[in-house]
Amino acid sequence: MLRRQQRKRRDYLYEKHAEGAERVQLEKKRRVRDALEEGKPIPTELCRLIDLDDQDRASTSRLSTPRNVIDDEYANAALAEPKILLTTSRNPSQPLTQFAKELKVVFSNAQRMNRGGQVISEIVESCRAHNITDLILAHEHRGQPDGLIVSHLPNGPTAYFGLLNVVTRHDIKDRKAIGKMSEAYPHLILDNFTTKAGERTANILKYLFPMPKPDSKQIITLANRDDYISFRHHVCEKHGGPKSIDLKEVGPRFELRLYKIRLGTVEQNEAKDEYTLRPYMNTAKKQKTLGA
Repeated sequence: MLRRQQRKRRDYLYEKHAEGAERVQLEKKRRVRDALEEGKPIPTELCRLIDLDDQDRASTSRLSTPRNVIDDEYANAALAEPKILLTTSRNPSQPLTQFAKELKVVFSNAQRMNRGGQVISEIVESCRAHNITDLILAHEHRGQPDGLIVSHLPNGPTAYFGLLNVVTRHDIKDRKAIGKMSEAYPHLILDNFTTKAGERTANILKYLFPMPKPDSKQIITLANRDDYISFRHHVCEKHGGPKSIDLKEVGPRFELRLYKIRLGTVEQNEAKDEYTLRPYMNTAKKQKTLGA
């Protein structure tokens, strides 16, 4: 089992490297084509690319639409419903346990597992053996949930989020006003994920939810504002007929702050980082990473 997984990992990394090299080559050919069309001198380092075959390929649509390297892991994600395993850090406090229980209802196709003494590598191997598509780990600091790790299986990627302003249903005193949480598949609203990193983050999050039925009343909103992703969970109600729509928040609510995307699963510390948040290195005050 271990050797087969290592072989699959090597094949996957080789494919990613080959596709990345192809994208670089296509970008060079695009520069040559643009220089020829505009009548500009061709850069010296690109002169070797000029031959009859390259000129024929430059006019094809394959040059303008290369294969998408980033989201190949999710190419077949929509063909089957996701299977999620949800767990926490070791010795979770009561607030973290309550938060994990509510996340289990939000991801209605998830299974919640008590971590116990299991290490991450054992959990990941068990997930692969049972065809789990995503592993979610919730972390805490001094009794408050402060981190969420979403690892796509079997090959990644893994997204590391910080949790802020967490308000669970357990924290709301008037529970009768918010009603019960339904486990129906929700409709998704994704707002302001316009950059490449934003599209990548949106794909990581949206493929955690299966396709809902048209008459589902559950709505989950993921809205990006200044690189902080607001998570809201509502129920759509029609008390006054089809033209009268009321939204009732059922919780939980929190903000997500992306700080790393790793091209591998959560236990693969040697995997490369695709994205890392460096707030003290980005000197532009209004620089937005995930969206405008």
